[in-house]
Amino acid sequence: MIMETIEALNEKDGSNMASITKHIELTHSDLPENHYTLLSHHLNLMKQSGELVMSNDNYMKPDPNGPPKRGRGRPPKPKSPLPPDAVVSSPRPRGRPPKPRDLSAPPKPKTPVSTGRPRGRPPKKAKTTATVTAPPPPPGVKRGRGRPPKVQPLVVSQ
Repeated sequence: MIMETIEALNEKDGSNMASITKHIELTHSDLPENHYTLLSHHLNLMKQSGELVMSNDNYMKPDPNGPPKRGRGRPPKPKSPLPPDAVVSSPRPRGRPPKPRDLSAPPKPKTPVSTGRPRGRPPKKAKTTATVTAPPPPPGVKRGRGRPPKVQPLVVSQ
C-alpha cells in the first residue's frame, strides 16, 4: 500500500509522511484507528530494510543505479579465496590450553601448605579480669538524665 502510494504520487523529491497519509486515507476507506502509528512503523521498517530511502523528511524509492547503502560500523575485511586443495583447520579454542598429562606417572600426593597457624578467624579470648559494676541505687531514688558516669575500679595500694 505504501509503495503504491509513493508510485502514484510520483513526486520528484519524494513524498512526505503527511502526503502519504492523505493519499492512503482518500483511496482506502476502511482504515484502523491507529493508522498513523502503523504507517510510521512500517515506513521505518521499510527504510531500515532498504526498500525506501529518506532524504529531507521525504520517502522515495532507492535509485537502482546508486551505490548500495552501507550498514553501521566497520565493513568486514575481504576474504581471499583459498585454493581447492587447501585444508581449513579449525580455529584455535578459547582459554588456556590444558597441561600435558602423563598417564603412566603416579598421581602426586597433595601436600597441605602449613604456616603453623590454623585457618580462619581465631576464637575470642575469655576476659580474665572481673569488671566492677556499680551497686544498684536505692529503690526510692530516681535516675538522672543521660549516661551514668563510668565506675572506676578500686585500686588497692600496699
